[in-house]
Amino acid sequence: MLAGVSTACLYPMPLEESLYQLAVNGVSCVEIFVNTDSELRKGFALNIADILRRFDIKCVSVHPFTCELETLMFFSDYPRRIDDVLEYYRKYFDFMNTVGAEIFVFHGAKASRSKELYCERYSRLYSLGKSFGVTVAVENVSRCQSGSSAFIRDISRMLGSRFAFVLDTKQAVRCGESPFSFIDSAGTALKHIHISDYGQLGDCLPVGKGSFNFGGFLSRARSANPDISVVLELYRSGFSGIGELVSGYSILTGMITAQEEKK
Repeated sequence: MLAGVSTACLYPMPLEESLYQLAVNGVSCVEIFVNTDSELRKGFALNIADILRRFDIKCVSVHPFTCELETLMFFSDYPRRIDDVLEYYRKYFDFMNTVGAEIFVFHGAKASRSKELYCERYSRLYSLGKSFGVTVAVENVSRCQSGSSAFIRDISRMLGSRFAFVLDTKQAVRCGESPFSFIDSAGTALKHIHISDYGQLGDCLPVGKGSFNFGGFLSRARSANPDISVVLELYRSGFSGIGELVSGYSILTGMITAQEEKK
């Protein structure tokens, strides 16, 4: 297991600046949130790769800014759209190859579509990702079909080894479900986690500000897949500054180390 922080936590700080701030504060693993098309250009990607290399940071995953378009582009009845969006998503996969990331976060459809159609469209993106050495992983998002643990269980069974999953704890809570239920639904398909605390003060809190059973959750996640990355993902309004963010990362790192020592 590996702890990290998403650059999205510092939004709207420019990507390269947010990455640098995490780097100089000792964060050794990140998820990169690509915020706009120009950040997918080769020159920009090489600059990001240089920061990662200089500070010995591992980029485990990439989150696309186009996630809000995925219902329209991947799941409509207009065939040319999916052809076009698959061509566009090559840009993300090229970016990932440059920065060394392996997990691509996919929100999928908001509107209710048949599971068969969902699997068919997701499979096309999954196959394209694999041709780049990238794993496309469905994230549970409360406003999407993937927000249901039952849906994740069903498509996991339908897709078998050609399915991967990103678990977001706050999104599970927003759907009125326990994050643990998504671990059970995805099983070994669990590849990556977006984590935050939650409790009476909200569903996306800094570590230690809620009542989430981190120890039990990390133990269960490790049982499903000991090689997953666990990335802290908070909204900028939810923490006081870089110090509190890095403190949460340090606490999370300590929790994961404790889990590893239980082997």
